[in-house]
Amino acid sequence: MSLRIATRSSKLARVQADLVGRALADPAGDGFELIPVETAGESGDKQRFVRGVEREVIDGRAEVAVHSAKDLPGTMTTGLAIAAVPGREDPRDAWLGPGSSLEEIPAGARVGTSSLRRRSQLLAARPDLVPVELRGNVDTRIEKLAGGEVDGVVLAMAGLKRLRREEEVAFAFSLDQMTPAAGQGALVVQTRATRAARAPARPVNEEGAERELKAERAAVVALETDCSSPVGIHARHRGGRLVIDGFAGLPDGSKWVRDRVEGDPARPEVLGQELARRMSLAGAASILTAASTL
Repeated sequence: MSLRIATRSSKLARVQADLVGRALADPAGDGFELIPVETAGESGDKQRFVRGVEREVIDGRAEVAVHSAKDLPGTMTTGLAIAAVPGREDPRDAWLGPGSSLEEIPAGARVGTSSLRRRSQLLAARPDLVPVELRGNVDTRIEKLAGGEVDGVVLAMAGLKRLRREEEVAFAFSLDQMTPAAGQGALVVQTRATRAARAPARPVNEEGAERELKAERAAVVALETDCSSPVGIHARHRGGRLVIDGFAGLPDGSKWVRDRVEGDPARPEVLGQELARRMSLAGAASILTAASTL
């Protein structure tokens, strides 16, 4: 019997699920089958389409689900679990448009993005830029750039690489300029929560990526935010330590907090919670409360 993998129906989601399927499939078996889940326009409420994919596993129509980790809510759906986190792709944000650095983006450029996190960090560094609401999949956003609807767009480097469109990137923002969303660049293999259901997915798990994601998700939960909040959390291994950067700001970039913690990689959730505590004490809690009312 082939392994059934539930996924969103977008091109990028299918590519990501295919990567996991090829890594998990038994060469001597029947391979794998993608179970695409249609969502209204493949945009809008991320939790809605995540729930749709999860339903395939809960109802037994698929053995596993593959998600972009940054789309998965901090609170796991009852009965399901993260069974594996494959090796992580480049987590940075990328600029497509004129200019080879943040400083060289033309003054007053119209920047296409639907992310409050990206908007906040862009305006904190370059208040002259003009954010423009831009939705749709990667191909659609790049088409709108080509059509002149915006002067530039900010997209995840990981998605561009998986779609083999990285040659269109003008530059990647440094982690200090643009703290990525929690889970950006990582994939999640989700199964039922039982040990037997999780076991087949474990061969694709990469321990370092799993620890980074645990730290990031712990920080997001502690800050009581979701994937639409103007918050960036990014963990990475460096010199035998786990380093976690955090950002929280108002959507207009007028007020923001950045912080960093590092420590034992074997305690990722504790480090993530510590980062959230420090950020809250530094003003992130009040900033996020204000942001939620805008």
